[in-house]
Amino acid sequence: MSKRLFINKRKISQNNPPLIVAEISANHQNSLNKTLKLLKKAADAGVEAVKFQTYDLNEMTLNINKKEFLIQNKFKNKEWNSRSLYSIYKETRFPYKWHKHVFKKAKSLGMICFSSVFDEKSLNFLEKLKCPAYKIASLESLHFPLIKKVVKTNKPIIISTGTLNRREIDTLMKFLKKIKSKKHIILHCISDYPTQNKDVNLKFISFLIKKYNCLSGFSDHTSSIGAAISSVAFGACLIEKHLKLSKSSKSLDHQFSITPSEINSLILEANNAWASIGNEKKKITKGENFVKKFRRSIYANRQIKKGEKISHMNVKIIRPGLGLSPRYFTNIQGKKVNRNINVGEPIKFNILKSS
Repeated sequence: MSKRLFINKRKISQNNPPLIVAEISANHQNSLNKTLKLLKKAADAGVEAVKFQTYDLNEMTLNINKKEFLIQNKFKNKEWNSRSLYSIYKETRFPYKWHKHVFKKAKSLGMICFSSVFDEKSLNFLEKLKCPAYKIASLESLHFPLIKKVVKTNKPIIISTGTLNRREIDTLMKFLKKIKSKKHIILHCISDYPTQNKDVNLKFISFLIKKYNCLSGFSDHTSSIGAAISSVAFGACLIEKHLKLSKSSKSLDHQFSITPSEINSLILEANNAWASIGNEKKKITKGENFVKKFRRSIYANRQIKKGEKISHMNVKIIRPGLGLSPRYFTNIQGKKVNRNINVGEPIKFNILKSS
């Protein structure tokens, strides 16, 4: 399994800064004007990629009010409660008729634009738009017929694993291997909206990379950017974060979405985090080589005559570090010096008489 792939010309690997994907989702609020504003704000904030959700409403669920098709009062976001699945998806869908214009606008702003795909009809539609990659949402991550069709496009496929246990993830990875998927990124995800930081469990990203020798990332539903930045140190090469226009924006996703200024900070700090990772080798920098001269070392704090013994009365551990290391302080006690030593002179082995 290759540990790198490309979306358009953007290389994604652990040897490159993480790709930050701005998820628009329900934050378009059924307004093309707001969608275009979000694109402009995202581009101005330095976002490299934006993502939408593409689905046929009637392929997603049924427009009926049977109990199992209704959302009870379970979600933290009250706007989701006491509604039918159909009404939720109707409110959040990204209309087919907007896609061509929005994809073209994103490209003109220098951003990669792709989409989560939920059904075969939408996949065929997106293929005509030359969508460069596809996301599989957490609740679709065991939709093997759809995943198989996406893999056949030979485009990169990004799969979220929210709600999946270890056994189910293993089943998914075995399926990807069976269908010879070569271009996938597996995202750690907690499908809890918003996610509490104590529940994030970023170490699982490292597990995915080690266990499956795959590219991994993080689909973040917390309300801030700390977890997303931290995910880079665990190997996340792609980070997905929901974007809203402002703090006052209200949508079904607003509680776990961030503003353009916040996503700008996320991009900058994620890049800093990536640059800070390094490797397991300990390297002394040029700056450290200068600073280490100011470590403590052993100096004469009074004049010492030739033949006189070193004692705690005539030497002292002080800065700078041009003398012997403090670890030799006990060893040199009682040793005679072979010449006169002045106050403030560093004590070195070559001024001590050999036994």
